[in-house]
Amino acid sequence: MAISSQSISLADAFIGATVDSVLDGVNAKPDLFPENSKDVPDINFFYRSTQVTASCDQGRSSVITVRCNPEKSERGALSVPSSCPAGTCNGCTFHFLWESASACPRCAEDDYHRIEGACKRGVQETLFVWNEPKLCTKGVSLPPRRSSGCEAIALWLKVGVGGGAFVAVLLISLTCYFWKKNKRLEYKYSRLVMSANKECELPAADSCALAEGEEPDDDVVYTKKPTLLGKLRAIANKHESGESCESVQLNSSQCDRWVLG
Repeated sequence: MAISSQSISLADAFIGATVDSVLDGVNAKPDLFPENSKDVPDINFFYRSTQVTASCDQGRSSVITVRCNPEKSERGALSVPSSCPAGTCNGCTFHFLWESASACPRCAEDDYHRIEGACKRGVQETLFVWNEPKLCTKGVSLPPRRSSGCEAIALWLKVGVGGGAFVAVLLISLTCYFWKKNKRLEYKYSRLVMSANKECELPAADSCALAEGEEPDDDVVYTKKPTLLGKLRAIANKHESGESCESVQLNSSQCDRWVLG
C-alpha cells in the first residue's frame, strides 16, 4: 500500500497589510485568538492563492496576525486558533497568530519617564525608568542617572511659612467679620436716632402771653431744647412710666389762662 502526499499552496500573492480585520473580501476573524491586552494594535497580513479546488472555488487565502509581545523573543512564536487546530475552520481560509518582540514599535523618549529623588545634603539624584508595561524594543536607550545640586528647605522654615499663611488668613477673616458687624451697629444706631427725633420733637408755640390786667399766679419753668442724650433718656422714661414728653412744666396743677399769640 502506497501513501502519497501532495503539497497545497496557501499563499501565492500578497494582498496587503492593515490593522483592519477585512481586506479584499478576506476576513481575519480576530475573535479566533485571545484578545489583545496591549495598547499596540495587531497587524494583519493578507495572502491569497489562485489554486482552485472543489471545495474552494475562489482559491485559498491566509491571514497572519502579527502581535506585539515584549515577553517573546525577536523570532517569536506561531500559533493557530484553539477552535481550529488545523489552522482553518472551513478549509479555504487559514489563520495564524505570530507573537514577537519584533512586532513592537521602536522605543522613543515618550516611552520612559524621570523620577527625581529627595534633596539630601545638597545633592538630588534623577533616575529614568521605562513606562509600564514596556511595549517597545530597541530604539533609544535609557539616559544614565544624573546628580545635580539643590537647596534643602529646613523644616522650621516650612512650618514658619505655613503658620504665617494661616495667621494672615485668620486676620483677614476677623477684619471682615468686625467690619460687617460695625456696619450693622452703625445702621441700627442711625435708625434709633431718627426714631428719637420723630417721637420727642414737639411744635413750639409762636408766643405765649397773659391777658391785660392779669398777673401770673404760677411760676413757669421753660426747658431748654433737649440734646441727643436727653432725647434718649426721654425715650427710656417713656417706655418705663408710659408718660409722654413735655417741653413746658408748671409748678401748679392748672394754669388760669393761656393766650396764644
